[in-house]
Amino acid sequence: MKAIILEGKQKIKLTEKEIPEIKDNEILLKVKAASICGTDVRMFNNGYSNVDEEHPLVIGHEFAGIIERVGNQIKTYRVGQRVSVAPNFGCGVCDYCVSGQTHLCDDMKAFGINIDGGFEEYVRIPYDAIKQGNVQIIDDALSFEEAALVEPLSCVYNGQIKLHMEPGLDVLIIGAGPIGIMHIMIAKLFGASRIFMNDLSEDRMNTAKELFPDIHLIKGDVLNGLNELGLKGVDVCIIAAPAAEAQTASLNYMNKNGKLLFFGGLPQHKENVQINSNLIHYKQLSIYGCTRQSLDYYRRCSKLIATGVIPIKKVITNRYSIENFDQAIDNARRAVGLKHVILF
Repeated sequence: MKAIILEGKQKIKLTEKEIPEIKDNEILLKVKAASICGTDVRMFNNGYSNVDEEHPLVIGHEFAGIIERVGNQIKTYRVGQRVSVAPNFGCGVCDYCVSGQTHLCDDMKAFGINIDGGFEEYVRIPYDAIKQGNVQIIDDALSFEEAALVEPLSCVYNGQIKLHMEPGLDVLIIGAGPIGIMHIMIAKLFGASRIFMNDLSEDRMNTAKELFPDIHLIKGDVLNGLNELGLKGVDVCIIAAPAAEAQTASLNYMNKNGKLLFFGGLPQHKENVQINSNLIHYKQLSIYGCTRQSLDYYRRCSKLIATGVIPIKKVITNRYSIENFDQAIDNARRAVGLKHVILF
């Protein structure tokens, strides 16, 4: 079968490898769609721990497909079922796992991160992922490319749940990439009063405006832009970009009792951010972080897409065969378009 393997910093290639053998308690998935994430781009740009030419890794953690084979001990799934796969699974016995937060397990395994992922024609699904419920049967109304995007959408959903979103709030989103667009979708779901968006890329902001004409674009200085719109600040600010400067500046944009979400991680050696703690104190601000998603949120987001509540196809701008993966990852690196999906 064909597979995309990472061999180190900016070393990625299409290769041929054997189709995985499965044990009696495992599943073999035939991948139909897999999408490129910002994490994949960072792993390519910077390399990844314990990954080199002697220890290559098939990347990709946003994927969906058809069950090709099931071990004879598997009774809850059958050949031919259409499924997506939540990528993170835990040890099953720690406090996080038994509370349903398997994505926070200290011994977590993840497809495309520390075990082979979705940019290959067939993926072996181990028993630990199956027994925890990571294999999600998808609705017939859901295309495979939409199902692959359940994972990033549920990360966004997790973040806004952490914010305790409620109707009637003014929301500012910093970052107009695919994650920023998904934050628009979820903020609308939770009844945001007005949504403002800022990004260094005018093209991406214009794309966001084309997709959602009712949002307000703020170009250049954010505080000046809010003031020109007659606002002193916003109730919620979501940093959907890996920018320390944006995190630092965001406290200045907030109303009293405002809430901030630092979505996603910062590049290594840039993770220490200066914060004016007096603004937190005197404005009574709350700052939240989030990572990944629970299986509960993953399944909820699958339903939201399947029923048309969340129009996730809007973020898919490019589709490729696996033979054109180099072009796909290059476009993702250069922020050309939004989501880049490999179709098998």
